[in-house]
Amino acid sequence: MDGHVVRRKSDKKWRPPFERPKGIVLLATPEGWRHSILDVKGAMICGRLPGVPADADPREAKTAAAAMVVGLAREFHEADVEVTWDPPTEPRSWTGHVTLAAEADTTPPDA
Repeated sequence: MDGHVVRRKSDKKWRPPFERPKGIVLLATPEGWRHSILDVKGAMICGRLPGVPADADPREAKTAAAAMVVGLAREFHEADVEVTWDPPTEPRSWTGHVTLAAEADTTPPDA
């Protein structure tokens, strides 16, 4: 051979870096809003909620967190999801459930 290495294209399909989200925990801390996103296989992605100041209203933070999860699901899984928030059980902490938009819509089509 002439010294060139020929690589075969991978037959493996591209996989997203994490599975589809199924839940989220949002925490208000003195340093800022934090999130933990749980995926369908039990892994967690944690971090700071970008673009939301530490003194933001919880409604603003929940809206931003839900938008982030919806964007991640659409970008990496081509899935439309919805986030529904449970009533808070602890101060400064909220839990949300992430469902596929089709699963969240339980209204019969003829209704």
